Amino acid sequence: MTAPLLSLSRRLRRTPFAEGVAAAGVKAYTVYNHMLLPTVFRSIEEDYRHLKEAVQVWDVSCERQVELRGPDAGRLMQMLTPRDLRGMTPGQCYYVPIVDETGGMLNDPVAVKLAEDRWWISIADSDLLYWVRATAHGWRLDVLVDEPDVSPLAVQGPKADDLMAAVFGDAVRDIRFFRFGVFDFQGRDMVIARSGYSKQGGFEIYLEGSDIGMDLWAALMEAGRPLDVHAGCPNLIERIEGGLLSYGNDMTDDNTPHECGLGRFCNTHTAIGCIGRDALLRVAKEGPVQQIRALEIDGPPVPGCDHWWPVMANGKRVGRVSSAAWSPDVGTNVAIGMVRMTHWDAGTRVQVDTPDGLREAQVREAFWA
Repeated sequence: MTAPLLSLSRRLRRTPFAEGVAAAGVKAYTVYNHMLLPTVFRSIEEDYRHLKEAVQVWDVSCERQVELRGPDAGRLMQMLTPRDLRGMTPGQCYYVPIVDETGGMLNDPVAVKLAEDRWWISIADSDLLYWVRATAHGWRLDVLVDEPDVSPLAVQGPKADDLMAAVFGDAVRDIRFFRFGVFDFQGRDMVIARSGYSKQGGFEIYLEGSDIGMDLWAALMEAGRPLDVHAGCPNLIERIEGGLLSYGNDMTDDNTPHECGLGRFCNTHTAIGCIGRDALLRVAKEGPVQQIRALEIDGPPVPGCDHWWPVMANGKRVGRVSSAAWSPDVGTNVAIGMVRMTHWDAGTRVQVDTPDGLREAQVREAFWA
């Protein structure tokens, strides 16, 4: 049976690198922040192997930026997250849970502090811009909240440093993890951070303006020929192995950061001003009743996980699996699940109700990378 097609329209915004992605032979997309995000080029398994061995260029323009600019930008940023930002200096990037007044997760972006009065929030898939604007308006803060014309391009893989140095110079190698520098490309300043949605290492280039998008893409592809560069994208298998969560998939606004294993990013006693602080203080005191866990699912490769699969024990539901895939390196099915405290200890045997039927599974101590 032929798969249904996705009808494109102007509601799906075009990225500055779309021509390069198409020419590279993209095979599948998903919709992310009203844009198309590639999900497969050759195959998930081939893309996975290449990502671990070489270097890839990812069009992640869908990681839209919410910009805060003005005297109250820092105050607003702290209102959004339970992570204490007082020690953050310009040039740093922080992973920040964004929560509502109940402590529920609204997003899990990277915050980029460009200056004391200017921030970018590099968001996962959600319309966070409206929440931030409403917060600023409701509190009458002196800050402009907008979505700038900024499109990230990621360079990921063990050869990422070599490729970036070939285009931007050796100084790019000195950027520390979750820090950024400003580098020239065709006479234009580029914010480049050592970050990215993989465990293989790499960078994210924040392209301001769309007019030189394909020039940047072409420069990276040409310089990367000796390094076996390929177009790539966030890889399902590699992200599960690394425990990289997907907002809207592995967690929603029904979950607190503590349930998502992100308690270490919550300084609720000192993050004064955070909107969800009181709710999270109660959660921290009582502890979560469910939490994200890594699971190994027995048997042959599982089908795609396009909905939550129940996690069962003794005929009762004790959780859900939200992401799953066969891992060639681990040699079994790897998965991310939300599991109740009665069954979340490492080594606990459970069952997962997959589309192929019940599968035996085991809770792990940690993720694989």
